[in-house]
Amino acid sequence: MKIVIAIVLWSLVAGAGAATQPYDETADAKAQIRAALADARSLNRPVLIVFGANWCGDCIVLDMAFKSGASASLIQKNFRVVKVDVGRFDRNTDVAESYGVPLKNGIPAVVVLSSRGKLVHATRAGELADARNMGDSAIFEFFSRVAASTP
Repeated sequence: MKIVIAIVLWSLVAGAGAATQPYDETADAKAQIRAALADARSLNRPVLIVFGANWCGDCIVLDMAFKSGASASLIQKNFRVVKVDVGRFDRNTDVAESYGVPLKNGIPAVVVLSSRGKLVHATRAGELADARNMGDSAIFEFFSRVAASTP
């Protein structure tokens, strides 16, 4: 049933057009991260960097979880989010590598930086690469643990 729901949601998102795509394929990821860190310092909130792509169903599902459901308020309350497009693993891979995130283990992948830019958490084993099958509660539990361990 989760798979059917994920497919339906993916179809709706894909049919909605480019305006609703979560990853800006033309954005300067490094500039976005610098801006988010500046903002995070003033808010005293960590930065959550999400590496993904618009073609990736798991990335779309994770993005939808950030916008609705149990995870939405948790993410909004605890993190300053930056979405980094990795294209077909031909964009911004250097950014992921600089934080020790092996994209070959799957996307979406995330990094959490303290408000001062220190690496606090990174997915290194593809922990979110099956977001379609995780469901909202498992995504919420994952980010609840990350938020609790973030200074």
